[in-house]
Amino acid sequence: MNKKWPIKRIMISLTSTESEKLEKYCVTTGRAATDVVRELIRSLPIN
Repeated sequence: MNKKWPIKRIMISLTSTESEKLEKYCVTTGRAATDVVRELIRSLPIN
């Protein structure tokens, strides 16, 4: 079965250093920034 997840779009402001770090990480790992940010949010200690 194909689940449809509700999507909420957010916009974040990053410094150039933060943006470059995220971009380098994504290039190195071959992952999309969206996936990286989602993983980081899921790892937060709040349920």
